[in-house]
Amino acid sequence: MSFERIREKLNILADAAKYDVSCASSGRNRKNTNKGLGNSSAMGICHSYTEDGRCVSLLKILLTNHCIFDCAYCVTRKSNDIKRAAFKIQEVVDLTINFYRRNYIEGLFLSSGIFKNADYTMERLIAVAKKLRLEENFNGYIHLKSIPDASDELMYEAGLYADRLSVNIEIPTISGLKLLAPDKKHEDFTKPMRKVSSEIIKYHDERKIIKTTPKYAPAGQSTQMIVGATGESDRDIMYTANHYYGAYQMKRVYYSGYVPVANDTRLPSMGSQVPVLRENRLYQTDWLMRFYGFKVEELLNSEHPNLDRDIDPKLGWALRNLHLFPVDINRADRSMLARIPGVGMQSVSKILSARQFRKLNWEHLKKIGIAINRSRYFIVCDSRQWEYRDLPAEKIKGMILQHSKSKYKDLIGSQLKLFNS
Repeated sequence: MSFERIREKLNILADAAKYDVSCASSGRNRKNTNKGLGNSSAMGICHSYTEDGRCVSLLKILLTNHCIFDCAYCVTRKSNDIKRAAFKIQEVVDLTINFYRRNYIEGLFLSSGIFKNADYTMERLIAVAKKLRLEENFNGYIHLKSIPDASDELMYEAGLYADRLSVNIEIPTISGLKLLAPDKKHEDFTKPMRKVSSEIIKYHDERKIIKTTPKYAPAGQSTQMIVGATGESDRDIMYTANHYYGAYQMKRVYYSGYVPVANDTRLPSMGSQVPVLRENRLYQTDWLMRFYGFKVEELLNSEHPNLDRDIDPKLGWALRNLHLFPVDINRADRSMLARIPGVGMQSVSKILSARQFRKLNWEHLKKIGIAINRSRYFIVCDSRQWEYRDLPAEKIKGMILQHSKSKYKDLIGSQLKLFNS
């Protein structure tokens, strides 16, 4: 195979992979043994940032963009008139090793269109990971996309060689999936998820007894949902995410604003704006659910099915629950401190630590690093400065927006119009 042909394949299949955003990893450990290649201990992968600020990357490609399915939202669907290509297994292995040796990457993110059938495709993905681990002694990060409807046996084998597995459910609701991907069934996505989840639980249980138990998907599994392709509300999306976090122990659920790739009456028209602001609000909501102790029904429910676009979801919740405020910063417990707008979890820990020695006032809170612009309407402390009482929610909201700066400011008006149309 000529160099030019390999480069052409790489251009085609790297470009096709860019629509999948679920390629970051949380920390995981795979020690480099026997003088092998690579070591991704305690770092994130794929243009993510580690705790110490380092940016790390990986080779992110499709094995092929040939596909037997015709999902309306997918650029690689079989009816789309695009250039097709496919890597051989050894070509992906060679690319990964050569890129790693040149310090271009620290791991591999490998997905694929589905050709022939699910099991045939999954076998080829596993073959790449297996060759890297066993023949090349590669200890870097490997993320494999699980193919919907792949057999349990293959999903088990995949977890022995990959650090993370993920199968993208793509559309948040069953009705949306039927509309845009009628050839697929919801069960095709949940079957491999269920297998991976059960094997991860089994691995952790066995590891407590037998320390030499082979690692199984040590960075867990993740999934991705497309936002804005169909008419789901934010409530639909986040309730679905909450279900997958609980039922399948997901490490992450990713939200990808729909990028128009086809003229189809079922989809937003070509040239429509990608809902990046909505995507950002969903990630903020996800963060509140996973780290701040919020339940999904507190943030989104039948009375409030969509997130505010002009303010973040924590501030929106606080404005709807003013009866719980103001909070005494010197007495409130951790869970209530975490619900104050403008106060992050690191600031919560600092407040709890600092108030052991004295009562905190606004100067102390400024030094701790809370966002005074938002928090001052919801806090009382050892100072009368900036103390606000009995202001209506709309007044507080207006005062905060008047002094706030956001990189999404120019998008708020246009995307609110799109969302409400």
